[in-house]
Order: sequence, then structure tokens, then C-alpha cells
Amino acid sequence: SEGRGAGLPSLLSADALLSFSWRFAVGDQEVDMAELDRLAEAGRPLVRLHGQWVLIDPAAVRAARDRQERKVTPLDALGAALTGSVEDGDGGRVEVAASGWLARLRDRLADPEGGDTTPVRQPAALTATLRDYQLRGLGWLHRMTSLGLGACLADDMGLGKTITLISLHLHRQTAPESAGPTLVVCPTSLMGNWQREIEKFAPGTPVRRFHAGRRSLAELADGEFVLTTYGTMRVDAGKLAEVGWGLVVADEAQHIKNPFSATARALRTLPAKARVALTGTPVENNLSELWAILDWTTPGLLGPLSRFRTHYAQAIEGGAAASPEAGAAAERLARLVRPFLLRRRKSDPGIAPELPPKTETDRAVALTKEQTGLYEAVVREGLAEIAGTDGFARRGLVVKLLTSLKQICNHPAQYLKESGPAEDGRAAGAVRIAGRSGKVELLDELLDSILAEGASVLVFTQYVQMARLLEGHMAARGVPTQFLHGGTPVARREEMVRRFQDGAAPVFLLSLKAAGTGLNLTRAAHVVHFDRWWNPAVEAQATDRAYRIGQTQPVQVHRIITEGTIEDRIADMLARKQQLADAVLGSGEAALTELTDAELADLVALRGNER
Repeated sequence: SEGRGAGLPSLLSADALLSFSWRFAVGDQEVDMAELDRLAEAGRPLVRLHGQWVLIDPAAVRAARDRQERKVTPLDALGAALTGSVEDGDGGRVEVAASGWLARLRDRLADPEGGDTTPVRQPAALTATLRDYQLRGLGWLHRMTSLGLGACLADDMGLGKTITLISLHLHRQTAPESAGPTLVVCPTSLMGNWQREIEKFAPGTPVRRFHAGRRSLAELADGEFVLTTYGTMRVDAGKLAEVGWGLVVADEAQHIKNPFSATARALRTLPAKARVALTGTPVENNLSELWAILDWTTPGLLGPLSRFRTHYAQAIEGGAAASPEAGAAAERLARLVRPFLLRRRKSDPGIAPELPPKTETDRAVALTKEQTGLYEAVVREGLAEIAGTDGFARRGLVVKLLTSLKQICNHPAQYLKESGPAEDGRAAGAVRIAGRSGKVELLDELLDSILAEGASVLVFTQYVQMARLLEGHMAARGVPTQFLHGGTPVARREEMVRRFQDGAAPVFLLSLKAAGTGLNLTRAAHVVHFDRWWNPAVEAQATDRAYRIGQTQPVQVHRIITEGTIEDRIADMLARKQQLADAVLGSGEAALTELTDAELADLVALRGNER
């Protein structure tokens, strides 16, 4: 059907309607309504039409005559154009021939990375050089959002979804019709990372957190980023809905895969010119999760959930994948979804050559309230104890303080040496791990994404006790893991390495000292440093268990750092002054024992942490 006027309709508007008219043919001869009435009234299977005798189904003719012209939304029309067919109301499907603007739009969207002849240039305000596939992703996001259509960027972890989204925000600010503040909704553990990435790649762009005790939207700038968590958004959706957002982003969008959850319902109430979902795992368990994400980004695209389940999910997931019906349903769904979901993997031929062999990322997390309280108390008591001492006694107290703070940053249970029954009544020896550490929350997010893409990971910690806590936590979550430490016998070490290299245990927990040499773990595409070792050479040596000769895939190194803490300051020193860091920190904590009381207080003070 042709739309009225030269412009495209507002595709996200539920009020926009297009006329949908039926045309009928018998064989290759088109018939008008008068002839259709005559054929229906005849009620005979053999009729004369245009001078020829033809065989028809009288019931099918009557059903065709009784069809009424109807109205459809632009998204329904677009869906019919993309799939090439539409349901006829009797459970069958009829072919659809799109024309005019609808055909042009279908052709423009059909190839996500090549459907637009006008490439988008990298924003001038971006302080980075986008790789070619990131630039293509930016162009696709711009095309979709400028049409008022939502999009799901479903690239593998490590391909740069965050920087691509930051680039989209900057690009949209140059177009008055699409400008406006951007709201990013993400897990709590990723909020610090978002802020640092924005400050790094888009310096000068205002960014604020809408979270915890800071929930002000006063004097919101048009080009500002606002960061919030799924939990805060759920509670304060009413306040967030008062803003006319230019863009709303759902990061790790699998968090809204249950469309009936309070989180998903709250997210749907936020008005925006465009919506973008970011996830490396658009489908974890079933196709209804895909529906939930795309029905948020582009409401109405896939129809009601009940119809989607009947037409697509049940047919495709029903165990008869080889059947013609399942194949046809899968093909229709692919044609419908392809323009709205861009999925690239690190192993794709066009992607792999662009990736560096090793990428290192500092991932910032906030302390929980429990961690903050412990940290501040230990700093206060530790500095008071150190004041007035000198020599060997002072050095011992400084090391004790630094060690305590590092353990608190890891997890309160490590510092408190917790053991015995957990608060929730589990068996003796169990300790409640979840919900008490920003680092553990982030590790859970990382592992979910890494395992979903079928990759393997090394997780290093310098503390055997912390590794034991993580081992129990992962077991409770059903994550297959194994733990290598200094006391592991040689034969057992060799068996563990073989199991990891064979893919039998994709998560390998390792004590930093025990795993520093003699291990070849090239199956790992990811390395996580759960805590920082202040001698950079020791960390690098551990990373090289994966990044070594024989490694055929890019390696991503994730260093988890707690914001505003001593870890943050040491990481900053390591990043800004590597040569000085090597000299000062080469001997680890020993060099820090020589700091004056004032310098030590400045180093360990907790800054700007709020969660």
C-alpha cells in the first residue's frame, strides 16, 4: 500500500495507520470484485472466466469475497514487506508485494551494514579512531534511530558496543531533530565503567549518575548522559519519564528478557525519540527473550507475544527444526528481525583482522554500603595506629592496613575471615557472597557474557581465600569451574590444564603466584584480574598464560578496580606513569611503607564513592 505524502510515517506511532487493500487473482488472471461476487454466487468448482474454463475452490472464493479492506500500522506493513507474506485471517499466508515508500524502506533496511549508501563519519568530538566495523555499526544505529526505529546491537563482548553508542550520542547532537539527553540503564556494576568511557572518549560531554542519594535531573543539558541502574529505574520510573529523552539505552539488555517483570514494564514507560538495546546474548534460553528485547526497542514489530509464540517460537523450537514449516517460520523470522538486530562475532571474517591480539581494560566498580563502612573504619583505625610509630613496627602496620583495604575491596567476607553457617541458613562452611561486593557483581556479569559466547576465561586473584569464596559462589550459580593454587600437586595441575584446554571447565580460577609460570592456557579468550597486583610485571606474567605462542584468538584482559579506593589510585599511577610505577611499585607494597603519614592518608582516603 502507498502511504500518503512524500515523507515516511512515524513508525513508532501507534496512531499512524495505512490502508491495506486486497487484490484477487485466479491463476494469473486478476479479477475485480464484481467477478468475484459472480464466482462466489455460482458455488461451482468449474466456472467460465475470461473465455476459459477454470477449476476453483468455492469455499476459498467465498472467503476471499468476504475479506474487508482494513487498516494496518506502518510497522505491520513493514513486517509484511520484509517477510514477503501476511496471514490471511484463516491461518494461511498470502504473498505481499510492497511498493512506493514501503518498498524503498524495506530495501534500505534489508542489509544492516550495507543498506545505506551514505556512510556516517566519525564524530569530531570522539577522542578515538573507530574501527571499520564500529563505523558501520554507528551508521546502522544512526539510520535506524533517525527513522524512529529502535535497534539492538548484539556484538560479542569486546567489539566496542559502548564506544559505538557514545559515538551515536555525539553524532545525534549534530542533528537538531534527534538531539536530546541520553539515558543509559545498566547493571550497577557497569555504571562506573560507563562514566569513565564517556569521560575518556567524549571529554567535555556532561555525564551524571541518577542513583543512590544522587537522583537529581535538574538543569539537564540537551547533550548530557544520565546513567542509572535497572533497580533505580524501576523504583523511580515516574521521575525519569518526565524527561523528553533523545535516546534511551538498555545495556546488558538481557535484564529485560522477561517482558512481564517489573523492570521491563517500567522501562517501557520511558518516552524517547529512539531506543537502543545493547547485549552480547540476545537469546539465552528461548525466542521469547528476543521478542521482549525487540518489542521494547521497536514496539509492535513482532506483534503480540501470544501471536509471536504461535507463529514463530513454537514452530521453530518445537523440535522439528528440519520440517518445512519450521524452516519457513525461521526464514520469515530472520527476514523480519535482521534489519533490527546487528550481530557480529569476533570470529567473523570481516571482524577478526581488525582486532588487536590483546586488549586491556580497567573496569571500575563501586563499593557496596557494607564495603564502604568497613573501608572507612579500617582507614580511620589504621592511620591512628600508625601515627607516632616508626621503623619496622610502622612498616608492618602500613602493610597490614594496605592488605586489609585490598581485602575489603575484594569482598567483606575475605576481610572478616567469615566461615560457618551463612545468614540464609545454608550448610556449615557456606558464606553469603552475592550482593555484598561490587567486584563479584561485575564478575558475574562478565562470566555470563563470556560463557554465553562459548568462550573460556582465566580468573586471577592473589588470595587463596578469595578464590575459595569465588569457587563456592560459582558452584552455587551452576558455573563450571576449577581452582589451581600453590598446594595443587603437579599431576593434578596437568590434569586441570588439559581439562581447560579441552573446554571441559571454561572458568579457571588461579592463584596469581601459583599460576605465574609454566602454564599454557591458550584456550582462554579472556583474562580477569579480580584484584590488582602492584608489581605490573607479575600481572603481565599471569596474563601471558593465555597471551602466548599458540594463541589464535584475540585476548581480552579485564582488570577490576574499586572506584575511589587505594586500588583506583594505584591503577591511575600504573596507567599514567608506567616507568615511575615500575620503579616505585616494582617491589609492591614495600615502597609504600616509606610514605609519610600525610602521603599515606592521601593514598588510602576513600573518595567520591556512593552506591
